[in-house]
Amino acid sequence: MNVHSTLGPGLLESAYEACLLHELRKLDLKALSQVPLPVFYDGLKIDAGYRIDLLIEESIIVELKAVEKVLPIHEAQILSYLKLSRKTVGLLINFNVVHLKNGIKRIVNGY
Repeated sequence: MNVHSTLGPGLLESAYEACLLHELRKLDLKALSQVPLPVFYDGLKIDAGYRIDLLIEESIIVELKAVEKVLPIHEAQILSYLKLSRKTVGLLINFNVVHLKNGIKRIVNGY
């Protein structure tokens, strides 16, 4: 919330990512950014260029957006990341909103 309150909407996703990463680390959380996410297919590990925006405590995937409207494809993207990484919980956060509470969606793999 502090990142959004300070910066407001209208910036690039990368700015929010860097600031949110800083805030999470200030809280002594293990937070990594741009974590490679390989695709496993037919017994092969394939680097297809996918990256998790933020991985928190090795368990929560955070996918950041700075878009006018979150689309179903954005939700499908984080769900795919959850499946590929075998994680259960993800957050889809859109910073391009007036109130950040309206831009946060929790996604759970398998539900």
